Amino acid sequence: MLITLSLTLCVILLVYLIAVNNFYKKLKAYNFKGVTGIIFYFFCFVLGGLVCLLNTQSLKEEYHANRSFDYLKVWVNDEPQQTNDIVRFEVVVTTGYKFNRPETLSGKLLIALKVDSLNPVKLKYGDELIVSSKNLPVEPSYNPSEFDFKAWLATKNIYHQTFINQNHLVKLNSNKSNPIIKYAIEVRKRQVEIYRKLIHNDEAFAVASTLVLGYRADLSKETLAAYSKTGTIHALSVSGMHVGIIYIFLNWALFFLDKKRLLKIFKLLLISFLIWYYSLLTGFSPSVLRSAIMLTVYILAKAFNKNSNSYNILAFTAFCLLLYNPFLIWDVGFQLSFLAVFGLIYLQPKIYKWFYIKNKWLDKLWATVALSLAAQIATFPLSIYYFHQFPLYFIFSNLFILLPLTAMMYLGIGILMLRLYFLAPIFEWIINFTNSGLKWIANLPFSGITSIWLNQWQLILLSFTLIIFTIALVNYKKKLLIVSLLCILVFQSFAAYYKISASKQQKILFFSLRKNYAAAFIEGNEAVLLTDLDGSNKNYDFFVKPALDQMQITNIHFVKWEQDTALKSFIKKEHQLVFHQYHILLLDDDFNYKKIDQLPKFESVWLHQNPRKNVLDLRNEVLFSTLLVDATNKDYMIKRYEQDANKFQLQSHILKKNNSYLIDLKVFK
Repeated sequence: MLITLSLTLCVILLVYLIAVNNFYKKLKAYNFKGVTGIIFYFFCFVLGGLVCLLNTQSLKEEYHANRSFDYLKVWVNDEPQQTNDIVRFEVVVTTGYKFNRPETLSGKLLIALKVDSLNPVKLKYGDELIVSSKNLPVEPSYNPSEFDFKAWLATKNIYHQTFINQNHLVKLNSNKSNPIIKYAIEVRKRQVEIYRKLIHNDEAFAVASTLVLGYRADLSKETLAAYSKTGTIHALSVSGMHVGIIYIFLNWALFFLDKKRLLKIFKLLLISFLIWYYSLLTGFSPSVLRSAIMLTVYILAKAFNKNSNSYNILAFTAFCLLLYNPFLIWDVGFQLSFLAVFGLIYLQPKIYKWFYIKNKWLDKLWATVALSLAAQIATFPLSIYYFHQFPLYFIFSNLFILLPLTAMMYLGIGILMLRLYFLAPIFEWIINFTNSGLKWIANLPFSGITSIWLNQWQLILLSFTLIIFTIALVNYKKKLLIVSLLCILVFQSFAAYYKISASKQQKILFFSLRKNYAAAFIEGNEAVLLTDLDGSNKNYDFFVKPALDQMQITNIHFVKWEQDTALKSFIKKEHQLVFHQYHILLLDDDFNYKKIDQLPKFESVWLHQNPRKNVLDLRNEVLFSTLLVDATNKDYMIKRYEQDANKFQLQSHILKKNNSYLIDLKVFK
């Protein structure tokens, strides 16, 4: 229905636009050109919606999850990534089997495969497989500020996943893949192996593979944090900067072809081919594709002596990419990449004109600073919205990394393409030097502002403020400047309000986890975290820490279930917990087959580690209003607790595959 409606609307709008274009004077279209402009933009919007609907696999009739099957035939659509004994990879579903009858299907699927440690199956791009059909919808995020894995996969057109063991998979001898992508993956693997043999330091190898080839290597937390805190994370993802460095080198190296027009055209076509070949090897990331298309259009315009408009090239590039894959609009790299380039085109010349510097080298230094400022200003709102931090030394760190990054790119490509293996020690030393320098900058006092959390309305307000402020400065508009300053004042007022509210908060947050338990007892900017996780655990970083950061918690005291503790407003002793006036009974297997006598009234009873306690008996022995069931209980026990709670019309919160449970004690009182 939506597709038919969008298609009809597109046709009507297109006919109108064609008619206006062909009969411009007869229709006196100049009298309503503003309306025509609005209709054109509306046509682009509707066309984008139509392309999205046509590309959404889950809306198609033959989508694999619309019906149940015994087995699915799939082929591996990317490079499998292994973590411990779990291999994760995307597949394209081609056939479903029900009672051994095949049926043509479509759609993607994310598979998490538990491999046999003694005889692990080896998978690669293009492999055809038969897998058992146990598709499950991708789970949403259950905790505040948790990374929304479901939304992220949806941008890749994946809506279902499956978890299978190796014995539920059969690898076929056939291969179904894109030969170009398969070739690129095989070539990149060979190049990565060359780095692996030549570079001895694991961290340097990971940086080299990521920086030059776009290979998803395992970088340590310290290195990732150093690049992130200093505002140089773009160096670790193959992007337009890398393609630009290659273009500058190729344009210089092939200078001898500039003598004749035909040779010059051949040179530009050769550069375009090499840039696209490099883009292919790095996996066609949105930022690389953006740069490759822009450079190609620029090169072709230059070859045929055509004037080119940077804004038109940028818009044409975005149109091409979104027509090919409309879901790229939600890709963070795509958004930041285009914003950064827009900043370079629009802001950099204006910032550069702030100062006139006679000295040649100081002028180049100022031009580089202007570049960094322009890109940072353009991406500022989205950067803090997604990454919740802002590097204060970004100019210094970007100046520091400029020459090493250029040297690393040239040396890295020279080692691979020209087999200059004797340069490997220098290459490794530069990487280690750069990593050490960035870590030093990241550890400087006041190196960055962290734990910045914006909601969508704050993001819109900040973006609007920045746009108005920029226009006011560029065009010397006093009224717009006043408006932008008022917007800044409103934004700061909201920020101050949230900060003051956070300093006075009194809350309890029970987290929803997969196998663990965690509850934060929050007072102001401090929290007592009752959990079996620690600060270095991945589950803590993924599920718990983002919520505490958003709530502006600066001091966390970790407490385990078995540990009795007495702090300010938090007392935990003999399976009883009191936080302000909220009482919780901590019920575990210590209470198995024991009657609970002479205990006070509780607001909640927390069931932990499968206590053998009937809910009916529990209600007769203890006065309480809410039942909390954490993920340390077995699934069948959780189901039993939930059924009993519903039977006796008791409020319950299952802290597994359900939303977290937040209690605001000020409201509770």
